[in-house]
Amino acid sequence: MKIKDLFSSKKPVLSFEIFPPRPDYPIETIFETISQLQDLQPDYISVTYGAGGSNRQRTVQIAAQIKKDYQIETMAHLTCVGHSPEELDQIIDDLKNNDIENILALRGDPPRNEPNFVFKPGHYCYANELVKHIRRKDGFCIGAAAYPEGHPECKRWEEDWSRLRDKVNAGVDFLVTQLFFDNRVFYNFKEALLRMGVDVPVTAGIMPVLNPSQIKRMVYLSGASMPAKLLQMFDKYGDNLGDFEKAGIDYAIEQINDLIANQVEGVHFYTMNRAEQTRKIIININK
Repeated sequence: MKIKDLFSSKKPVLSFEIFPPRPDYPIETIFETISQLQDLQPDYISVTYGAGGSNRQRTVQIAAQIKKDYQIETMAHLTCVGHSPEELDQIIDDLKNNDIENILALRGDPPRNEPNFVFKPGHYCYANELVKHIRRKDGFCIGAAAYPEGHPECKRWEEDWSRLRDKVNAGVDFLVTQLFFDNRVFYNFKEALLRMGVDVPVTAGIMPVLNPSQIKRMVYLSGASMPAKLLQMFDKYGDNLGDFEKAGIDYAIEQINDLIANQVEGVHFYTMNRAEQTRKIIININK
């Protein structure tokens, strides 16, 4: 089933993001996680892969097996970085052969061991080019990333949102946002998109705040702002990991319920492959 059709049939669309185990870990570990999440009845599960296009074979394998064995719709991530157009064709054909209809089209991050990475001649440098490439194929629903507070590499919000409009016009069916911790940021972003004439479903990306050092790293990488309530949580519980996690779970529940109360079209939950914490949050939201 194409994800774009889910938005017309129900609200909000609930989805989970998982990532493949590292190559030196058994692939079965991710299916143990899926088994613990299955009864939460997500509308679809997205499967990432690593920087520079690493782990791509596991992405296809996991997405295909989730759909076949768990009867849950899937979306595979696909990036420009590290792939020639010919290699992209091979991956897209592989997805089609495995009955995967949904792709999240991303530029992607350069390999971590290549600080001076440059795109090779003939390779796509931007996600909108990848979107156009996929759109030339038949039968795919295309999602794309959106940054409510602007891409960290872009100096002006308006410039980033203008590029986002170009990406949507290239053939995107729906958007999934980067993490954010202040819902007002999301609501302002939605209004800005409508003013620009961007009218596709927008799913809110939510990452639970479970560990102080981990979330500081995510804020550093994403550029997401931290509202006063979250900063107070760091001050109050930052030295007690158990209490911090409990407070983070409550924060995520409150954030999602506020989004749902304000008619959000979808919630995309970054599980970080942590089934227990994901369950505690999802069973307490007002679906």
